[in-house]
Amino acid sequence: MAPTCPLCASDGGQLVWRGEQLRVIRADEAGFPAFYRVVWNAHVAEFSDLDATARQHCINAVTVVEQGLRDHLTPAKVNLAALGNMVPHLHWHVIARFDWDSHFPAPVWAAAQRERDRAQEDALRARLPLLDERLREVLNR
Repeated sequence: MAPTCPLCASDGGQLVWRGEQLRVIRADEAGFPAFYRVVWNAHVAEFSDLDATARQHCINAVTVVEQGLRDHLTPAKVNLAALGNMVPHLHWHVIARFDWDSHFPAPVWAAAQRERDRAQEDALRARLPLLDERLREVLNR
């Protein structure tokens, strides 16, 4: 645990599921309600810091979240990213993208392409508790 690391000090968002090695959170990212992160619990900076078994466990969790987003939300695309430039603690961004979102097709970190569609965001947000429950079911197996 690194005392100055925000992902060591807190969950990093709304906790969906926690296991011994990693957790899944829903991030509070304005305009992107279906923005999830898979966060490694121990403080490591890079995916290659994990041994082969841990890497497989981590990528399996990323895959579960991606598939859950696809199955339950039917996005236009799911973006995966493991940047870690601002927070050097291993975490994967798993983001459902829709053709109506303010930045699509550009990355969520780029300039907006259009105004936010708050009605669409709210409708999507209402569907997330069921998705979170499904993710917990699969991750608990």
